[in-house]
Amino acid sequence: MLTAILIMSGIALVLGAVLGYSALKFKVEGNPLVDQIDAILPQTQCGQCGFPGCRPYATAIAEGAADINRCPPGGEEGIHKLADLLKVEFKPFGEGMAQPKTKSVAFIDENTCIGCTLCLQACPVDAIAGAAKQMHTIIASECTGCELCLPPCPVDCISMEPLPQTVQSWKWHYPIYTMAVTK
Repeated sequence: MLTAILIMSGIALVLGAVLGYSALKFKVEGNPLVDQIDAILPQTQCGQCGFPGCRPYATAIAEGAADINRCPPGGEEGIHKLADLLKVEFKPFGEGMAQPKTKSVAFIDENTCIGCTLCLQACPVDAIAGAAKQMHTIIASECTGCELCLPPCPVDCISMEPLPQTVQSWKWHYPIYTMAVTK
């Protein structure tokens, strides 16, 4: 019995060493350009660009299969950042594509919500909290304003409320011009 345990332990040790070596030897590196593009995208996973999420869109941009001007949540600032990264010319939003909207957050009318959970299933960032046959609510800090929760709602209790511009949410529009200091 002890011999069998020692033999099995030896085999496990050898196979573990082979697997560890193989993992290092045959490691597949991801495309660093896709990672850089993905970092610029807003991570709303809204699908307004025609791709199922930001990572597939970043991959398509890196491969040259998609233009840099298809992300409404990223706005023109995102297009400028992508153009700078890829060293290509800025392109305004495409004709027939979704256009940028004011930043907004979903709001659920508590008196109308029937707790069907269809909005829960549609939300790509889990910004909706609730249970079956219970009223749902939006976690405003998590909501990206993608509007994917609107179509599945059978009672139209979800609306998009524009976010007020505060000191914390206000930012300079791209490009930020700086003055060169000369001595």
